[in-house]
Amino acid sequence: MPLGAHARADGSTSFLVWAPACERIRVRLHTDPVRSEALTRAADGYHAAILPDVPAGTRYGFVLEDGAELPDPASRFQPTDVHGPSEVVSRAFDWQIASWRAPDLRDLVIYELHIGTFTPEGTFDAAIDRLPVLRNLGITAVEIMPIAQFPGRRNWGYDGVLAFAAQNSYGGPSGLKRFVDAAHALDLNVLLDVVYNHLGPEGNYLPRFAPYFTDTYHTPWGPALNFDDAGSDEVRRYFIESALQWTDEFRIDGLRLDAIHAILDRSAQPFLRELASAVHERAAQQDRTVLLIAESDLGDARVLRPEQLGGLELDAQWLDDFHHALRTLLTGDSAGYYTDFGTLAHFARACQHGFVYMGEYSRFRGRRHGAPAPDILPRQFIVYAQNHDQIGNRMMGDRLGRNVSPAQLRLAAAAVILSPFTPMLFMGEEYASACPFPFFVDFGDADLVAAVRAGRRSEFASFRWQGEPPDPQTEPTFRSATLDWEQRERGSHGALLELYARLIELRRTAPAIAAADAISTEVLDVNGDPVDGGSAHGVVVIRRRSAEQSSILLLNFAPDAAHFDVPAKHDWRCALDTVGGSSGAVGSHVQIAPHSAVLLLNDEV
Repeated sequence: MPLGAHARADGSTSFLVWAPACERIRVRLHTDPVRSEALTRAADGYHAAILPDVPAGTRYGFVLEDGAELPDPASRFQPTDVHGPSEVVSRAFDWQIASWRAPDLRDLVIYELHIGTFTPEGTFDAAIDRLPVLRNLGITAVEIMPIAQFPGRRNWGYDGVLAFAAQNSYGGPSGLKRFVDAAHALDLNVLLDVVYNHLGPEGNYLPRFAPYFTDTYHTPWGPALNFDDAGSDEVRRYFIESALQWTDEFRIDGLRLDAIHAILDRSAQPFLRELASAVHERAAQQDRTVLLIAESDLGDARVLRPEQLGGLELDAQWLDDFHHALRTLLTGDSAGYYTDFGTLAHFARACQHGFVYMGEYSRFRGRRHGAPAPDILPRQFIVYAQNHDQIGNRMMGDRLGRNVSPAQLRLAAAAVILSPFTPMLFMGEEYASACPFPFFVDFGDADLVAAVRAGRRSEFASFRWQGEPPDPQTEPTFRSATLDWEQRERGSHGALLELYARLIELRRTAPAIAAADAISTEVLDVNGDPVDGGSAHGVVVIRRRSAEQSSILLLNFAPDAAHFDVPAKHDWRCALDTVGGSSGAVGSHVQIAPHSAVLLLNDEV
């Protein structure tokens, strides 16, 4: 019997909840008249029943021994809020797309979006209308920020408290299914950000039912979820069933696992490996591919290595090292975690190896950090110039375009999309949206709101930013993040949009760029030497070769023009110049404008 409430074909519903500390639990059915039915307790602490005449749409709650009525921990839908009754949901849905293209890291160009601010309406249905625009741009996968039910109507999604329930204000489970179906109709994959490292502070009733948390570890958000202490088998089941619900019932193509470094687990069989095995095995049974993508700051290739090599067997991970190395070259930022970056050599190392720190001393951490990852394929690293964290965790939520010139924005776009890695854009980046993306919440507890405000101020202290951050609780802060879709066609915004489309097209059609695993990749300076602390000119040269084509990507981070001697062995053509456009055949020298990227190709490998 699956966790939660499941409507059955005969009009009955099965209920299952894990509550080992409770001798008795009743389910209160909000019917007319109200019904109250006892669940049967098993020796393992589960309480279950199959009740007749409980159709989909029935609202219910679990009543504990002290009389408190609480939402189902495995609720599929909260029609009012995180504190109110749950609702029995039918799994039936009239899918229009019977089969769809499985995701392949070789083909992914990911677009991260937040449902609540992606459109003025902030719903799954409203977002559907914008999907053709993304597909026309060349996007192949949309990654939705977390949608597990959170308090109120405004939240980034990382304060979710019910791991099975799609946010009611976004359109609930039926809205999510319509969104996924529409995306698949356009040959777009759908990735979902899930948070299995903590729960939000408001509406978190799981501890009332069972030992979902442990005092052994602590996270930045409070007590850690219990993945290796007494009772952890059932906690693992809860989150694995959550993952399988998203991938099976909702046909999600991949899960982005938030901050896995905060999943604290010393067991011989780690939860993340068990999760990966369950998801991958289920996908194989359905002749599908489902990706698991980690957010990790561990600098540890074991996240991606197969189980036989002691790894967790996840498919890919976000690569903050690339972002930090790129941003510090563009902006000169040096506070907080940026203190570990800032040189051309750091960026070159990210382009060559993925991880910048592979056992070297990290000033930010005050210790050695990371390890080499020579066996990890470039496509397994997700890279970006912006994402929700790197924008929203700045005090004003300001985007990169507020801190660099238009030329530098074009340079950053080329560095990401033409890299050997899997590229990701943050919504609105493709046209330099002027909308910020500040942190926002909609909590009902005044003390919690005050704590959030104080916590944000404290978080910014290490960056030495001046001023007062936007109030995360207010409606205007939230509304400021809503994309202005009309802006994308205007003036310089439209020109940048055209560049993004051209870059994505080159990534798809140029063999040396499209090759997921080139025969060779070299990262040099403009003189053809390895990039080190003494490299001059501010130019990184990335040379790649596939079976059909060779490419040279020239990235000039300096405020001065630079010259590059083109190899004489082949006839090279300029496929892209972010300042001067495409210019066809080139001679023996190429001038690289300040803050620009130039892509050279030849077909005589």
